[in-house]
Amino acid sequence: MYARPGTGPAPDTGGPAGPPDRTPDPVRRRGRMPALLAGAAALGLISGLCAGYLVQAGREPTKLPPLSQPRLDRAAGEASALPAARDREARTDGDLRRLLLKKPDGARAAEFLPENGWMSLLELADTYDDPADAYSWLLSEEFRRAAVVGWTEGGTRTVEIRLLQFRQEEVLGAQQEAEDAGYQHYWDDIDTWAIPGTGDGKAYTVREPRSRDGASVYEAEAHAWRGDVSLQIWMYDTRPIPKKAIVDLAKRQMERL
Repeated sequence: MYARPGTGPAPDTGGPAGPPDRTPDPVRRRGRMPALLAGAAALGLISGLCAGYLVQAGREPTKLPPLSQPRLDRAAGEASALPAARDREARTDGDLRRLLLKKPDGARAAEFLPENGWMSLLELADTYDDPADAYSWLLSEEFRRAAVVGWTEGGTRTVEIRLLQFRQEEVLGAQQEAEDAGYQHYWDDIDTWAIPGTGDGKAYTVREPRSRDGASVYEAEAHAWRGDVSLQIWMYDTRPIPKKAIVDLAKRQMERL
């Protein structure tokens, strides 16, 4: 996921190198006449340039035609600021945790997540298969911060939702993170579902359980992005996770962005 191609050795051009050309270049002797002609030609060129410059400098400057630009009338009234409810940047620059979905009634808060709802870069990188590589990659994508919430519902299903925010000064980190994620790079026995209202957001459910910590569990993921925020959702259960569970959860979370 985070590998970057390197540069290989220079290609072999094939075939042995031929013997060097030892034929000496002919010695060209130049007399004074060609040198005098070259000097005269250069002097004539310089004189011509100077004369042309003096003639041009003595002429009246040519006026440029006016720019064809229609006059734009200013709108009447005072400009009003965009309400915070409609200003997406104002919402995401605030407390990112407020944009996370709330724990459902009857569910238990996840004990494996930070209590304050923030996930540091180090904690986030540690959730990837290669933490050191992920740490460097997230830095290169201008990672800013991450908010997280999670819960256990129905006795066996665990849910974790992450919002990753990027600075996006040089690269589109949120889009890149969402596009790089997904089960499609690793497993074949998956079903892929579009997340409505997200453009290219995707949800994934596996058909067969995976062995995790000595138990067979079914897994589902969702990945999408909007603006400078990317979404990650992870679901685990001892029973198959239906499409509706992961897609609806992702859709509701993206609507809050």
